[in-house]
Amino acid sequence: MSESFEYREVEHFTAGAVGAPGDRTFFLQVGNGTSYVSVKLEKQQVEALAQFLVTVLEDLPAVTESTERVELREPAIAEWVVGQIAVGVDDSGGEIVILVEELVPGQLDEDLADSLEEEGARLRAHVSPAQASQFVKTARQLMKSGRPPCRLCGQPLDPSGHICPRLN
Repeated sequence: MSESFEYREVEHFTAGAVGAPGDRTFFLQVGNGTSYVSVKLEKQQVEALAQFLVTVLEDLPAVTESTERVELREPAIAEWVVGQIAVGVDDSGGEIVILVEELVPGQLDEDLADSLEEEGARLRAHVSPAQASQFVKTARQLMKSGRPPCRLCGQPLDPSGHICPRLN
């Protein structure tokens, strides 16, 4: 079983990618002043988390939006692969709580998952609304830095060519 992490005093909260567009590995990274952890996730998970954080931030008192992009700290080595992400708000502290759960082998196969009953690792981070806003800004810039979309189907264009299903 992989190691779980909890960061109540978060100083570093970001998403980033390593590699060339079309062959990138995406990471979520959380840390405090003394340590940080990186977990691997899909591009769609980064985008979905950013979009959800936008809706959460709309319900909170006004936050000054950041213009700074938060970069990955090197080396970005994944502790484990992300399965599910949950977001909540701690009203008492005014923090946003991000809960990230490890993808457990067999989790996608319900019969196998029931028989294994293995619980994956977790990463829990308590971030400020300002840090969440900064994450959204970073994630949006990260999405724009990928391959351009096809103007017909919206799928990413490969440098080696693109077979568009709309032209069929």
